[in-house]
Amino acid sequence: MLVKATNIHEKLVLKRKQSGAISEQLAAVKNLLANNELQRQTIHKNLKSKLPTSENRFTFDLLETANIFHISQIKDICINYRLRFLDSHLYKIPFPEEVITKITHLEKLHNTQLSGFKLMAPSKVFMLKKYNDPILFAPIGNDYYYLIHKWGNDLEPLRKWLVLPFKTLSHLLLFFVMISLLISFMLPSKFYGIEMNDTMKLVSFLFLFKYCCAIGIYYGVAKGKNFNANIWNSNFGG
Repeated sequence: MLVKATNIHEKLVLKRKQSGAISEQLAAVKNLLANNELQRQTIHKNLKSKLPTSENRFTFDLLETANIFHISQIKDICINYRLRFLDSHLYKIPFPEEVITKITHLEKLHNTQLSGFKLMAPSKVFMLKKYNDPILFAPIGNDYYYLIHKWGNDLEPLRKWLVLPFKTLSHLLLFFVMISLLISFMLPSKFYGIEMNDTMKLVSFLFLFKYCCAIGIYYGVAKGKNFNANIWNSNFGG
């Protein structure tokens, strides 16, 4: 006589019947899902809240050290890569569900309700409906922040160098000097049969530098641009 194979699904169904009324179990699941949905809705609301919060009640021993950052470290990264560090309510598109799940887990772990969320990302994240490398933080207190989640696409590998001229005014002027020098060296040694002497080369350099500055100022004013150091935590300016 062949022994019938064990059907685990049937065993589970039998065990459920032995555990009590199915209606009671369904009611418990329904209540659990309702509470979870209410919590997720509250998190969505807190992410879009405009009320400032400077700290959250975390349990220190449960924090991951690798996710703790000081505002000075965040500021340096924002300036170097031309990023913004702004309130999460300025984010233009819905937050991914994985973000809500991560916050839900943290709130249960630390037995608290998080608020005052901050987002570090390029300006376009806050102005347009697209995203590149946004990182969500929650304030711990005393200018410390806890990294909750990162999503989206990574930044371009050359971004730090491409935005370097816009870091400060001195960086921009140095960039114009280098461009002017480069173009000066590329000029032909003779103009209309006249040999370029040192004075003419200096005048050419000064003219090119003035020209670069004029273009830079026009572009900056027309586009409403500002330096990285001035916009990293500002809601205004490009």
